[in-house]
Amino acid sequence: MPAFLLQPLIYAAKLLHPPLQHPEGHWSPDWRGFSGSRNLLARKQNARLDRQNDLGWKLFGKVPLRENAQKDSKKIQKEYEDKAGRPSKPPSPKQNVRKNLDFEPLSTTALILEDRPANLPAKPAEEAQKHRQQYEEMVVQAKKRELKEAQRRRRQLEERCRLEESIGNAVLTWNNEVLPNWETMWCSRKVRDLWWQGIPPSVRGKVWSLAIGNELNITHELFDICLARAKERWRSFSTGGSEAENEDAGFSAADREASLELIKLDISRTFPNLCIFQQGGPYHDTLHSILGAYTCYRPDVGYVQGMSFIAAVLILNLDTADAFIAFSNLLNKPCQMAFFRVDHGLMLTYFAAFEVFFEENLPKLFAHFKKNNLTPDIYLIDWIFTLYSKSLPLDLACRIWDVFCRDGEEFLFRTALGILKLFEDILTKMDFIHIAQFLTRLPEDLPAEEVFASIATIQMQSRNKKWAQVLTALQKDSRDVEKGSPSLRH
Repeated sequence: MPAFLLQPLIYAAKLLHPPLQHPEGHWSPDWRGFSGSRNLLARKQNARLDRQNDLGWKLFGKVPLRENAQKDSKKIQKEYEDKAGRPSKPPSPKQNVRKNLDFEPLSTTALILEDRPANLPAKPAEEAQKHRQQYEEMVVQAKKRELKEAQRRRRQLEERCRLEESIGNAVLTWNNEVLPNWETMWCSRKVRDLWWQGIPPSVRGKVWSLAIGNELNITHELFDICLARAKERWRSFSTGGSEAENEDAGFSAADREASLELIKLDISRTFPNLCIFQQGGPYHDTLHSILGAYTCYRPDVGYVQGMSFIAAVLILNLDTADAFIAFSNLLNKPCQMAFFRVDHGLMLTYFAAFEVFFEENLPKLFAHFKKNNLTPDIYLIDWIFTLYSKSLPLDLACRIWDVFCRDGEEFLFRTALGILKLFEDILTKMDFIHIAQFLTRLPEDLPAEEVFASIATIQMQSRNKKWAQVLTALQKDSRDVEKGSPSLRH
């Protein structure tokens, strides 16, 4: 072995073993096998290294590894505890928790009070006191958070109880007073106030049916006939029926294929988060039936994108046949018919009337839109086509429908102005692209009370003329419509 490796070993041997006294009075080192023979050193290398490890452990007051391996774990633990002066039985975790605390801390919070392991030095008194103070501060903060969260939950519970009580009282009023005397009470001030607060879901469908009416005199039998005809057309088309049959059905082959595919596509995109109108959902076939029956009932209108959302909202509140009756009568209203038949001239008139009240209620935002060339058709078409059911949360959209059934098409444009006013401060800071993006994808968490509070501030009167009067005046003069409205000419 090289000399530079032997030197540390010799030095360690001198430290660990004192030199032996020679009989003649001289001291001499005990080399313990450190002979000049390399073979002897090689044979005893492993044993010498093990002994050095043991001696090294003894230098630092530790139990040697070989001794440790030979002893039972319980004995070793007892030796450690005896040396450290600690009891053999570990203290209970509950002993480390303050008895006077009502708050039971989390395990990660209580770790700060735990004593160190037995093989480590104990905490100094200052450090232990500091940790206890930190722990108490954490407990205080946790108790504050718990109290705040409990108060929030209590307020939510109280609000829910008030809402349920209000809905229950409203249901009794609608069922016992309003619906039995509909013709005399529907236009009273009391009923109009109930309408504004939102119709209870349990009576919403019935109120909508009465408010929309049935001017077309559609019966359940007529719906069954239209549905049977639609199924026959689908069957004939899927099996490749003759061209004469297709023409007799009222559609060319291209129109039939486009309408059928468009219905299938739109159904899959109707309220996708609910998963009840998609393929395999409980209302998929119902929605398909109503849309198909309507294309047979009104072949001159056919199917137009956006109809699926209106039919879906009605399905959620009415039986299938009643939903079809309400759907057909609703689309027969002047505003809906103008949009779904894509009557450009009449659509321009509606946009012009909207801009009159837009400038009257929100002059600053109106000027900003004009400056950025943002015309109403960019955002109004989607809102009107789906009656806000696609653009707003479903519960809020249903409340919009409640008042729409009461006030008619005027409320659709009043709602649009209310939404613009609600976000006026934000919109005035945006450019064309960001405004269009924002209005076509409104926030998903709009509070109903804030929206209706904003709508309530909108005045649908301009120069002593109401909505219907302004709309009629604009219809009489198409030139004024061309000058003051956006253009939809292709």
